[in-house]
Amino acid sequence: MNTIEAVLIALLQGATELFPVSSLGHAVVVPALLAWPVDQRAPSFLPFLVMLHVGTATALLLYFWRDWWALLLGVLGIGDAHGRGESRRVLGLIIVATIPAVVIGFALEKLFRALFATPLIAAAFLALNGLLLLFGERIRARGHRDLASLTAKDAVLIGFWQCLALIPGISRSGATIVGGLVRGIDHESSAHFSFLIATPVILGATVLEVPKLLRAEVAPGVFGLAALAAVVAGVTAFASTAFLMRYFRRHDDWALNPFAYYCLAGGIASLAWLAAR
Repeated sequence: MNTIEAVLIALLQGATELFPVSSLGHAVVVPALLAWPVDQRAPSFLPFLVMLHVGTATALLLYFWRDWWALLLGVLGIGDAHGRGESRRVLGLIIVATIPAVVIGFALEKLFRALFATPLIAAAFLALNGLLLLFGERIRARGHRDLASLTAKDAVLIGFWQCLALIPGISRSGATIVGGLVRGIDHESSAHFSFLIATPVILGATVLEVPKLLRAEVAPGVFGLAALAAVVAGVTAFASTAFLMRYFRRHDDWALNPFAYYCLAGGIASLAWLAAR
């Protein structure tokens, strides 16, 4: 992998991890479409995978630092009683929403990736992700509930929606935002909660890869390239998050539709192209 390919992969990861268009689906489909000589299962690719996740998680921590700082103060018992109680409640919701992805992901992630992580199938599921987003907009419970109104039941159900992203081509952020819409939560608050629960999921996935990284034989210079990719992915993820939070705030009536049409068109076109090759 050369520097240009590493930077392009980082840009792709930083954008698609937060946009509801499936980072994993793009990571499988785009290299196949462009005929990049990238073996994502090779030990040499592992540093990129780990560092890309580090960059994305860092961007989320920096953008939502006020949320995480309030949660930390609540855990430490600092501040007024109402603030401590609210921070602990939100932290509890994040934990509850994360549990399904941790349990099901740990048990089935390798199976799902082995079954579905091929370009043709990922392209098909990318198109299905578009249908999922349209479905979410059509069946959403009309209302304007905000993040403060989230309950434990909401968090559990959103957590199970998140598990759909184990399938390459299905977006994690898209599935969780749809889960929030179904519960009557507006786009902005659904995205806010989706990005909060993304942070422990991404960090957890990174930690699981570290033991493999320690055992892998990595060629000289790979870590330097991976560090560059991490910075690019982090900056891109921060900019993507800032854009999306404003976008969802301003377009609550139809915010997922453009991403749905993109996934449908991109998935079907990729499927046709790959099948014809």
